[in-house]
Amino acid sequence: MHIGNLRTALFAYLFAKSQNGKFILRIEDTDQGRYVEGAVDVIYETLRTAGLIHDEGPDIGGEYGPYVQSERKGIYRKYAEELVAKGEAYYCFCQKGEKESESMEGYDRHCRNLSKEEVEAQLAAGKPYVIRQRIPLDGTTSWNDMVYGEISVENSTLDDQVLLKSDGMPTYNFANVVDDHLMNITHIIRGSEYLSSNPKYLLLYEAFGWEKPQYIHLPIINGKNPDGSISKLSKRHGAVSFQALVEQGYLPEGIVNYIALLGWSPKTDQEIFSMDELIEQFSVAGVHKSPAVFDYQKLGWVDGQHITGMDPEKFQHDALPYAHIDGTFLEPKWTKLATLLQSRITKYSDIPEKIAFLLQMPEYDIDLYIHKKNKSTIETSAVILSRAIECLTALEDWSEESLLASMTDLAGQTGLKLGPLTWPVRIALSGLAATPGGAIDILFLLGKEESLKRLNAGLVLTSKEN
Repeated sequence: MHIGNLRTALFAYLFAKSQNGKFILRIEDTDQGRYVEGAVDVIYETLRTAGLIHDEGPDIGGEYGPYVQSERKGIYRKYAEELVAKGEAYYCFCQKGEKESESMEGYDRHCRNLSKEEVEAQLAAGKPYVIRQRIPLDGTTSWNDMVYGEISVENSTLDDQVLLKSDGMPTYNFANVVDDHLMNITHIIRGSEYLSSNPKYLLLYEAFGWEKPQYIHLPIINGKNPDGSISKLSKRHGAVSFQALVEQGYLPEGIVNYIALLGWSPKTDQEIFSMDELIEQFSVAGVHKSPAVFDYQKLGWVDGQHITGMDPEKFQHDALPYAHIDGTFLEPKWTKLATLLQSRITKYSDIPEKIAFLLQMPEYDIDLYIHKKNKSTIETSAVILSRAIECLTALEDWSEESLLASMTDLAGQTGLKLGPLTWPVRIALSGLAATPGGAIDILFLLGKEESLKRLNAGLVLTSKEN
């Protein structure tokens, strides 16, 4: 499910729940040529994983079923024929691609004014037909969109859209109007790309004499291009489906939280929300007209906040498969390692890169030992590493407590604070300027043998410069 589709579903869910209403799942599969095997299962799984639990739908039933449009085929024919009888629609016998007008887009209304006798003759001859909406040729159609405000469209700009196709299946534009009425839908939330079709929907409601629902159109979602420009969010911008983001290790709660902020702002400065908090604060008044921009960096920050706030045991369980440490020396120390990682990643797939230095010492630049704030130089680093190796070699208890006590004692002996003392130690152990955890943590994780091996290599490197 594309992020844009999920946001539409999310806003519909939040609006329904905030108003003590119902969130309805309907499978709109009238275009059988575009049917994809397994797509419905993806919808179910995505909504379930995202926490959007529908009140009525194909799988659980409800008052207004069936909820799959292909199973409602007979219903649409009845209403299409009703419109023909009212003079609000007409039979069109033109074959696809015929009778295209040079003066307007689409069909030129060739069959719009066929006589009753001509229509009956064509029907009697068994000629294939579609049923088209008879759009008024003058006047305007207006409505007050809950996001975009008052909108008016000249009817002369609208085409006589197909309502019922030659195979008896309705078009989406017709089926959704019929179903929304029959299912007592009061509010419809969809993307702003449907704004141009909305006048035709409203004219159908008028033709039937039905009460019109409220419409809420959402702005499009754009993505950032490499050159800094923006364009409609697509695969060239990266993962754009909910499933792909989950597979990359983002939490469903983090994704949903971030998507809620695409085109909507709460009344407060709060940015991290649970689903219940989103429901409580959601208001259509907070939906923007301008396009939203999908920012992976902001998604990462939001997701990172959710990861940090997780129950530690749940994090340890869920994150372990991403670490790939089965059978390594780190496996029995996963609880400690997970504690260090939980507040330092934006998604689970960050973990391998974060811990790679523990599994294999990287090559590194000797200049990492130079740190102005810690008054660390290559020369002072060599001295500290020598003293640290001597101290740690004599240490028999390689527990975190003993390591901290030993390093603290060494800091006192050298007249240094713990930070400046452990800077060169951490560089020699990791080869990195930034690591999950400090020198004591890394010493514990690596164990005595590997730690001393790396410290001695660091001492050799720094001593060469002296």
